[in-house]
Amino acid sequence: MSGRAERKAAAARHRLLPGGRLAGPMPWIIAIMMFVTVLAAAAGLGLGAAVQSMRADLAGRASVQVVEADAQARAALAARTLQALRAAPDVRAADPVDPVVLADQLRPWLGEDAMNGDLPVPALIDVLLTPGEAGPKIDRLRHLLADLSPKLRIEPHAAFLTPLAGLLSALGWLALGAVLLMTLATAAVVVLAARGAHDSHRGTIDVLHLMGATDVQIARLFQRRIGLDALMGGALGFAFALLVILLIGLRLAATGSDLLAAIALPMRDWLILVALPIAGVLLATLTARWTVLRALGRSL
Repeated sequence: MSGRAERKAAAARHRLLPGGRLAGPMPWIIAIMMFVTVLAAAAGLGLGAAVQSMRADLAGRASVQVVEADAQARAALAARTLQALRAAPDVRAADPVDPVVLADQLRPWLGEDAMNGDLPVPALIDVLLTPGEAGPKIDRLRHLLADLSPKLRIEPHAAFLTPLAGLLSALGWLALGAVLLMTLATAAVVVLAARGAHDSHRGTIDVLHLMGATDVQIARLFQRRIGLDALMGGALGFAFALLVILLIGLRLAATGSDLLAAIALPMRDWLILVALPIAGVLLATLTARWTVLRALGRSL
């Protein structure tokens, strides 16, 4: 009998705040906000991972150009340069770029003239530096090549993609800023919902006070209702956001671009995304509790 009485009492407490699962606008609003928040967080984390991968991959790489017009002299100078680079202590590997591959890459801009032997296309050598700071090593290699021939140029790969890395970093910070704004907006929506629920149940609250209920007990009713709404809305928004992220990941993989393929989420970032709905429920519950307790304190 006591168990049945407790269940009836619990049901009665829950009926103090009407509204079933996904019945009102609150869960849907939270679902939309969670959807946008997870997408923005995934974009920020993915762009950050791409920038780190790009910098790690290009920090120790450079290209040597042999800008000699004569084909035979260019080939001889490229051979001497390759031998000197492989003997340098700062170089881990040096490999010549296949002229056919280079011509294929130049064809979109130069047309069929890229395969014409009369066109003085510089010979290229890919250089992989030893681990460590790349700046001083590039300077030493530049002096080495200058002593070998004035027709040799060396350029680090990172120098070409520094503006792109800066753009991706800015977009990542913008996405994380959107996450912060959505968090503040979610808290504001919960405050408005809690205040509206408090005002609509003012008569019931007065009766509960007369029966000896404390402010904490009354606030627990509101935070339970809003917490359930946040749980349902957060789960729904996260599920749709996860579906969109997976679809975008498949599209990025289908492009075949190494740069776009670098926009991937490691396991740590996936855990962060999974934690967002949980954090959203905690935020909504604590915000509702604080709002109702403050409103009850003012009404006394």
